[in-house]
Amino acid sequence: MSGRVRARCSAVLGERGQASIELLGGLPAMLVLGIVCFHVLAVGYAAVLAGNAAEAGALALAAGRDGRSGARDALPEASRADVRIRVSGRRVEVWLRPPTPIDSIARRLEVRAAAAVAG
Repeated sequence: MSGRVRARCSAVLGERGQASIELLGGLPAMLVLGIVCFHVLAVGYAAVLAGNAAEAGALALAAGRDGRSGARDALPEASRADVRIRVSGRRVEVWLRPPTPIDSIARRLEVRAAAAVAG
C-alpha cells in the first residue's frame, strides 16, 4: 500500500462512529421536541372536546334536559374522568385536562370552554 492510500484509509477510519456520536448528542433534543409536540396536540384535542361538550350541555339545557349530563355524554369515555362541569343558569362551563401520562403537566394545561343558551 502506498503512503497516499494509507493516509486516506486512516482518515476515513478516524471518522468512523462520528455519526453515532452525533446521533447520541441530538437524541435528547429530539426527545424533548417530541414530548412538547405531543402535549401541544393533546391540548388542542382537549380544547376541541371541551368546546363540543360545553355546546352539547347548552343544547341539552335548551331542550329542557340536564346540562351536566349532556356535556358529560358528549365526551369520549376516556376523557370523562378528567372533566369538571359547572352549570349556572343557562350557561355550561367545562374544564378538561388533556390526555397525557404526566399528571402534573395535565393539571397545568387544563383547558376551559363555555357555552350558553339565549333566552
